Amino acid sequence: MGKTRLEAFSDGVIAIIITIMVLELRVPEGTDLEALRQAVHKLLPYVLSFVFLGIYWNNHHHMLHLCDRVNGKVLWANLHLLFWLSLVPFTTDWVGEHPTAALPAAIYGTVLLLAGIAYLILERTLIYVHGPDSKLSTAIGDELKGTLSTILYAAAIPLAFVHAWIAHAIYVAVALMWLVPDRRIESTVS
Repeated sequence: MGKTRLEAFSDGVIAIIITIMVLELRVPEGTDLEALRQAVHKLLPYVLSFVFLGIYWNNHHHMLHLCDRVNGKVLWANLHLLFWLSLVPFTTDWVGEHPTAALPAAIYGTVLLLAGIAYLILERTLIYVHGPDSKLSTAIGDELKGTLSTILYAAAIPLAFVHAWIAHAIYVAVALMWLVPDRRIESTVS
């Protein structure tokens, strides 16, 4: 079967997830800089989560660009990814309400870890469908950034109980790592 419906559905779900997150933001109580400063604890997790969702959307788009078909396994692997991404607004809001608490920081990392694993499962499922010699398989290669991200998320979860800001710093580092464009797929298409 074609991939068009999978792409459209995924784009729609990610757009809804981002919309839900922005609706959780509240206008500051006052009109001065102090009121804005008090809102930063909610705004920063939103920005980080928005960046993560943008990274997933961008990489998902590029990955599917090299695919010409999907099957039932791919559809379920994609739903698995979307499930974990759908929990991002909940964990973002929780971290925003309790930025120095260990458990919200750890659960946020758990959702990011499981979304990362779900993305890798989707990637491997698509490679299985298209074959080990496909353009997608060639473009993905060794998947160093995906493996490193998984390790960093797994480390951040227990480190959140040492200090929540250590976990937050790791999450920011992973986002920065992925903001550097991954040219593997684009160079394969070119």
